[in-house]
Amino acid sequence: MKLSMKKIAGALDLPVSTLARWIRQGRIPVQRSGSDVLFSPAALEKWAATHNLSFTLNEDQAKVGTNAPAPYDSLVSAMKRGDVYHRLAGNDPHGVLQTAVDRFAILSSDGRQELFQKLIAREQLASTGIGNGIAIPHPREPLCHPPDAPVITTCFLERPIAYKAIDDKPVFVLFILISPTVKLHLHMLSRLSYCIRDRDFVEFLATHPQAADLYSRVDAFEKQLDDL
Repeated sequence: MKLSMKKIAGALDLPVSTLARWIRQGRIPVQRSGSDVLFSPAALEKWAATHNLSFTLNEDQAKVGTNAPAPYDSLVSAMKRGDVYHRLAGNDPHGVLQTAVDRFAILSSDGRQELFQKLIAREQLASTGIGNGIAIPHPREPLCHPPDAPVITTCFLERPIAYKAIDDKPVFVLFILISPTVKLHLHMLSRLSYCIRDRDFVEFLATHPQAADLYSRVDAFEKQLDDL
């Protein structure tokens, strides 16, 4: 669904400046398109409820674009929601995944426990180490209470670890991916895969870049992808 920034800010009872800032920070499940906003009414309503905000569209607004498909989220937005961590401790997949999941402030204690169990179950099925020192841990199915939008947490490890990767190389970075739906999971996975197929990007990751530099590099890749 597509509406103006002003109308969405009014529906959430927020200043337009606050809405714009939250969009930039990837804190809200909407995408900006010029002076308008693309969003799923159901997802935004659920997000508002979990953040103790009201969300009210009048009848005329609700009818606009009802049959339009929900917009996909950007890779950078998902990464910003998940944050970037450096020098993550752990000597094996079990250890680094536990350390990483403990930092998932977006999930409750029960949610973190569920995520960890599902990540380990996925690794036992087959390693998510895809080669070149990179792993993309993810649950096989959405969590019982998933976040409202996809989240990718980037974890640069304190030291590379054996991960049973397809090329047998030790892993130095994890992209932990969780999504509210399988469809969004596949969308994020395809966009992330586009980035990590680039040799220069893999070399860039090996420098353990800071978050701002990583976001900037990924944003450039997404613009290339959208132009294809």
